[in-house]
Amino acid sequence: MPLPPTSLDPPASSPSRSGTVALAGRANAGKSTLLNALVGVPLAAVSDKPQTTRTRVLGVVNAPGLQATVVDTPGLHRPRSEFNRRMVATAEKSLDEVDCVCWVVDATRPVDDELIERFAGRKVVVALNKVDLLDDKTRLLPMIAAYSRVGTVVPVSATRRDGLDRLVSAWAEHLPEGEAIYPADQATPLTEKAIVAELVREQLVRNTGQELPYATAVEVERFDESRREEGLVVIHARIVVEKPSQKAIVIGAGGRSIKRIGTQARKRIERLLGAQVHLQLFVAVEEGWTENPRLLADFGYTGD
Repeated sequence: MPLPPTSLDPPASSPSRSGTVALAGRANAGKSTLLNALVGVPLAAVSDKPQTTRTRVLGVVNAPGLQATVVDTPGLHRPRSEFNRRMVATAEKSLDEVDCVCWVVDATRPVDDELIERFAGRKVVVALNKVDLLDDKTRLLPMIAAYSRVGTVVPVSATRRDGLDRLVSAWAEHLPEGEAIYPADQATPLTEKAIVAELVREQLVRNTGQELPYATAVEVERFDESRREEGLVVIHARIVVEKPSQKAIVIGAGGRSIKRIGTQARKRIERLLGAQVHLQLFVAVEEGWTENPRLLADFGYTGD
């Protein structure tokens, strides 16, 4: 799917390098925000709530002499259900399949000694994120010293797009020589349909507060581009929850909640597609879907 490529200052390396980088780390470290900032388009759902990323989201970072296929993974946490186990399995498997791990760390949190031990011995670049939120910048020095035990540390601010060129340069040290896999104007191998599902789920998480568990999924059932030349795309998406009480929360009193979710998602999707979007959302109850292997697979949560 061709999308506008990101624009970063390239690393000063002579041979062409091409490989894969996994964004890994704790929930809420800013991995999805970093991916969107690197790629320049909203690929991954972003919210201030943990476990927003469910599956691997792929972006492509292009710079002269380098192309990195970037994998945004679910946050590493202790799983408590089959759903969570598959999320963690997805993240863990990604770490074993890439050329470089970009460990995204929340600089406002204490040093994570547990993950320092887990990432020891891997090809790791540490993105010390959210440095713009530190009132006392001297706190960076001991953190950089601690995380340097794992690999190169690059302070960044994903929200302000600060330090991203230095981060990409650090990746180049671990990527193998090789030609680019994707065209220079392609920002993701994901389909527009897959990104639309992420954008709807982003607004679902943002607009339902803490009262709705993360037992929700979004499935795009219709993606009609037959009138795209006229500037119109018709999309029908199904929001799946586990309980009737959750359905009531998503819909809201008088349908206000689902209307707000749809309006905000539609605006994001229209910016993505560059067309007017007619978006219809439906809510369905699939009791126990987070523990049902068949339904988990149907919604894309395979653990692969």
